[in-house]
Amino acid sequence: MVDITHKQNTLRIATAQAIVKVSKKETIEAIKNDTVPKGNVFAMSKAAGLLAAKKTPDLLPDCHPLPIEYTGIEYEINELDIRVICTIKTIYKTGVEVEAMHSASVVALNMYDMLKPIDKGIEIHSIKLLEKRGGKSDSNHRLEKNLSAAVVVCSDTISAGLKEDRAGKAIIDKLEVSHVNIADYIVIPDEKGHIQKVAKKYVKQGVDLVIFTGGTGLSKRDVTPESLDEIIDRRIPGIEEVIRSYGQDRTPYAMLSRSIAGTSKNTLLLALPGSRNGAKESMEAIFPSVLQVFEILKGAQHD
Repeated sequence: MVDITHKQNTLRIATAQAIVKVSKKETIEAIKNDTVPKGNVFAMSKAAGLLAAKKTPDLLPDCHPLPIEYTGIEYEINELDIRVICTIKTIYKTGVEVEAMHSASVVALNMYDMLKPIDKGIEIHSIKLLEKRGGKSDSNHRLEKNLSAAVVVCSDTISAGLKEDRAGKAIIDKLEVSHVNIADYIVIPDEKGHIQKVAKKYVKQGVDLVIFTGGTGLSKRDVTPESLDEIIDRRIPGIEEVIRSYGQDRTPYAMLSRSIAGTSKNTLLLALPGSRNGAKESMEAIFPSVLQVFEILKGAQHD
């Protein structure tokens, strides 16, 4: 199966349909009057659809087992067509489109099985996804476009040329995937004055996002959070909480990181861990959703 360990739980909704076409009006009347020999067609087919939704990963090898928290099955009759509509919801890391289509398909097949003794001309048509919500594809269209970012690596050893930067490059990779323009990328030593100087420079230049990596640990030289806190106008604790929570699910040491987030004027300042995994996981935790900040900030300018 595809690796989804880097994803976050979000509300996922999918609606699918299948159309059962009968060949005579008497079949529709038998369904409505509950006179089909095999029983109540709608009730039994709905039960089959509920089971199908839950059994999807047992039959389709690349589907992840997931907690299905709602399955709704409805019917619409239009002359000789019976439209099956299945909606599935979950709060999980991946979507439920296949589960919705599988459920709608099995509802239609069960209807066929129950109706075939009284109608030999039944057909199943138009099994398809009608709508999906949740996850990255749902949020991307609402995010602010044409954003710029500067990446600042805070490290004495990297700035001295004694070690290669990997965290900053991991951050840049995620920014590029999120369609954020890289305005600058620099390496500086762990010095309070230097950190504040470059942060103020980017704020003055109007760079939308400045991400510092390194200096968020507990050693005496780790001063990035303190340096930025003095120039941040408003902290955003929610971003900090998500970063730590996401990291804690992957390593018990994430609680020791002192990542911070906040705005200075209309620039978002972030301080992330200096390790490659720490920086990469922090970016996975908050991107692309964090870019909603800029829609709010720019909207406030027009209020």
